[in-house]
Amino acid sequence: MGDTGLTLCPIGFGAFKIGRDAGGKFGHRYDVPDDAAADRLLNSVLDLGVTYVDTAPAYGLSEDRIGRFIGHRRDEYVVSTKVGETFAGGESTHDFSAAAVRGSVESSLRNLKRDVLDIVFVHAHRDDARILAETDVAETLAGLRERGLVRHIGFSGYSAEGFRLALSWSDAIMIEYHADDCSLQPVIAEAGERGVMVVVKKGLACGKLDAERAVRFVLSHESVSSLVVGTLNVDHLAANLRAAEAVRGCWRS
Repeated sequence: MGDTGLTLCPIGFGAFKIGRDAGGKFGHRYDVPDDAAADRLLNSVLDLGVTYVDTAPAYGLSEDRIGRFIGHRRDEYVVSTKVGETFAGGESTHDFSAAAVRGSVESSLRNLKRDVLDIVFVHAHRDDARILAETDVAETLAGLRERGLVRHIGFSGYSAEGFRLALSWSDAIMIEYHADDCSLQPVIAEAGERGVMVVVKKGLACGKLDAERAVRFVLSHESVSSLVVGTLNVDHLAANLRAAEAVRGCWRS
């Protein structure tokens, strides 16, 4: 996908909900699964044929659970995680300093039981352009890529300005895009022209859109590599996969 040489399943599993409660962030509340349920869910995701899993330190227990429950299957999936945001005591904090980024990657390697991380995104807050203008996060990630601890680096943000700053150094971007908000479509097109991998987040508008139509809409854009879907329901994920196949054909060997 893009010029990375990496192949992503067109539907990725967003592992937020196995790690923490959104606190009403997505318009509804849910119970975070216990260890046994998280174990079953993660292995079912891989058994279903979903070979891309996205997580982050800010997702609470998520990284640790992925490492514990499917770390032994690490060769079966691509994993992306993030740097810059952590979550503890019910609150998120941000730190994009070089020391924090290096420490975050080292912690993710341990948690996920990996020798190298496939993709690491900057986990930006709303003032995303300022992060890139005023911190060394991009240079630090590039250094970790050179050291072989990270294969690909990227940016998960919000604004067109932030993404355009990131396109000069990113292997991948994670961007919100759906039928109710196409404002960043020019960024997606530019990323495609530059050979930058595009991963879409919130493509179902946090559950507000019809899932099948939303999946088809997002994956119909030729520059989109994958759509990350967060769910605790394997049947819903299977339906998303069927919708993806209708657009992209059969990708599984």
